[in-house]
Amino acid sequence: MAQSIIILAAGFGTRMKSKKPKVLHDISGKPMIFHVLDAAQKLSDDITVVLYFEHEMIREAIEHCYEGIRFKIQDVENYPGTGGALRDIETVHEEVMILNGDMPLVSEEALAPLMEVKADIAMTVLKLDDPGGYGRVAIKEGSVEKIIEQKDCSKEQLAIDTVNAGMYKVSKTILQEYIPRLSNDNAGHEYYLTDIVEMGVREGKSVKPAYVQERYFKGVNSKYDLAKAEEMMQDEIKKRWMQEGIIMKLPATIYVDCRAQLRGECVLESGTTILGHSILENAHVKANSVIEDAELFNSCAGPMARIRPKSILKNSHVGNFVEVKNSTLTGVKAGHLSYMGDSTIDEGSNIGAGVITCNYDGKSKHQTLIGKNVFVGSDCQLVAPVTIEDDAIIAAGTTLTKDVKKGELAISRAPLKRVADFFYKFFKN
Repeated sequence: MAQSIIILAAGFGTRMKSKKPKVLHDISGKPMIFHVLDAAQKLSDDITVVLYFEHEMIREAIEHCYEGIRFKIQDVENYPGTGGALRDIETVHEEVMILNGDMPLVSEEALAPLMEVKADIAMTVLKLDDPGGYGRVAIKEGSVEKIIEQKDCSKEQLAIDTVNAGMYKVSKTILQEYIPRLSNDNAGHEYYLTDIVEMGVREGKSVKPAYVQERYFKGVNSKYDLAKAEEMMQDEIKKRWMQEGIIMKLPATIYVDCRAQLRGECVLESGTTILGHSILENAHVKANSVIEDAELFNSCAGPMARIRPKSILKNSHVGNFVEVKNSTLTGVKAGHLSYMGDSTIDEGSNIGAGVITCNYDGKSKHQTLIGKNVFVGSDCQLVAPVTIEDDAIIAAGTTLTKDVKKGELAISRAPLKRVADFFYKFFKN
């Protein structure tokens, strides 16, 4: 059965202690609410996000990356709370799933138990070895009897190990009937979604539990929670890639963005960081290197290399302390201590130690074009815009400010001056 999805993201997130809305904090390369949206889009063509705090910022971020998402601004002044968030929402489908925008580990697979339960009201529940701090869910003969806050539990109820995981599936009819009847006659003076469970039980509706795994239903309320959720998501991302055949040496030290693509026989050594929409195909990234929004095909980088955005390496080797930015290298060797920015370098060319492309004049960026089989000696400065044609040699120590023709040697060095016995004269006194 098709279902509509409502994502609750109206909270203030005060425990994050941040000016940024909680649901826009990044986990593995995406704002946490984007992970929830990704899961939702696999399950539904009717998604509504409920917002309030910094709603314009959140909506703009979502609309920049997603299409077809509807938004509802909660009337927090008059109807605060999770129940208030659901007032006056029209859904397309009869079945409605209610998700939380601050549970970024949720996935289509993790939600399967909730989708499979047939009931007027289905709620996700966890069985915990230590349920301390959670409201308990009393279940009898496969049906939910009651949700009890811990402070209200009797001694017998404290022994219950089943707790509320915070996501629901209800019929559209239940929402339309129950949400307007919610009361805020409680200590917080808020309208609570959990109250529909008690209402359903009292009125003889079918209220069923959906047992889910704890790791996928972790809420993020603080930056500590954010860090723990990132660790868990990284475990999932790296596990998936290793099962696809990627080699990771000391995977606990490696970071892989959720947007990255790894193909073929890749090797990631310890301490490597793969960021953004990077693509690695048959690539070897050596220890402590950073690849960011770059593409490596049959290439090796590092150790301690940095490949920055808009860089493409094909059949190339860049070694330790080499930085590449907005450049295309094809069949190139740059062993160490070089910077190649805004450049195109063709096959067979060698970039010596200490070579830099001087691509920025203080106002604009300029291109360096290097042809095939070019040898650039150590400690050269290539002042862009400049073109070096095929089969050229740039002598070590050269500051190049003019184009070099095919087969030429370019050399610029100041005359060597020697002063006899200067050491003894200098230190005489």
